[in-house]
Amino acid sequence: MADAKALKRTRFTDVFNTIRDEVLEYVKAQNVPADALEWFHRSLDYNVPGGKLNRGLSVVDSVEILKGRALTDEEYFKSAVLGWCVELLQAFFLVSDDLMDSSITRRDQPCWYRTEGVNLISVNDAFMLEAAIYYLLKKHFRQEPAYVNLLELFLETTFQTEIGQLMDLITAPEDHVDLNKFSLEKHRLIVVYKTAFYSFYLPVALAMYYCDIPHTHPTLPTVDPYKLASSILIPLGEYFQIQDDFLDFSGTPEQIGKIGTDIVDNKCSWVINTALSLASPAQRAILDENYGRKNPEAEKRVKEVFYAVDVPGKYYKYEEDAYKRINGLIESIPVEGLGAEGQVKLQREVFTSFLNKIYKRQK
Repeated sequence: MADAKALKRTRFTDVFNTIRDEVLEYVKAQNVPADALEWFHRSLDYNVPGGKLNRGLSVVDSVEILKGRALTDEEYFKSAVLGWCVELLQAFFLVSDDLMDSSITRRDQPCWYRTEGVNLISVNDAFMLEAAIYYLLKKHFRQEPAYVNLLELFLETTFQTEIGQLMDLITAPEDHVDLNKFSLEKHRLIVVYKTAFYSFYLPVALAMYYCDIPHTHPTLPTVDPYKLASSILIPLGEYFQIQDDFLDFSGTPEQIGKIGTDIVDNKCSWVINTALSLASPAQRAILDENYGRKNPEAEKRVKEVFYAVDVPGKYYKYEEDAYKRINGLIESIPVEGLGAEGQVKLQREVFTSFLNKIYKRQK
């Protein structure tokens, strides 16, 4: 199993090497100096391929599920190009976000802006990572019927994510704690716009467009497969982030691979918002006084309130309810799939594969 996962990652990474070199060749052809080319090369290698690659690999996995067979070499390559475009988008967001948040590390290494000589040049580096997406789409999909849909999907998703980032930045700045700005509805909006669209809907919608799944269905004219996919994947993304928030509070460093920092960083997480909705006036006063403080004792007092109002119990109930609700949405897709005869059909398995990966995860 581990070997199969490693081989899958290696094959996907081989495509990155190809598309990275294509982008660098394009930049080189603009007659830029060697030091600028080397800088961009280093930025691509440092910021794009080092994560879990779940978003990018999800494009390839979804195409394979939709087609119901092993992919040809060309189909795999094009699916992987789309997957790497998602990873480039992720890199663009992370390089920018780390600078805005004054973060220290990312993926077990210093954030890009903190590497020697980079600092605010990282703003332009982030722009270049984003621009590489559109060069690759033009190079590999310009002649495809789905080209405009792919372009519009990336542009729309980018705008949605930036809206989510804006809401997050003005709701929970690290240097100014105001829990009156927090609410479960505000948290939901931030999660949907900042995470769910690009992490869950984007990879599947890209796969659907690549497989030429239309927006209309000949026998079910009122059903848009893309709206149906969004109605499943956005709640799935919301569930994933709430799970992440809970693990940041409850998980050990050995379990989740990091030290949870949401409390000291003043994050507008599901955990604090749930506690606020349940806290007595005395407990609320403790949260107001201690949340978002860079102080282990303050963090401890906040956690004591979280346990006192039974945040874990509320989370476990939420998880079971979310799992049932999302499964119900998935079951709204006909067993035989959604699509016309002779065409690629939207399958339940696209969504169950996501849900099964994250249900009751511990890291």
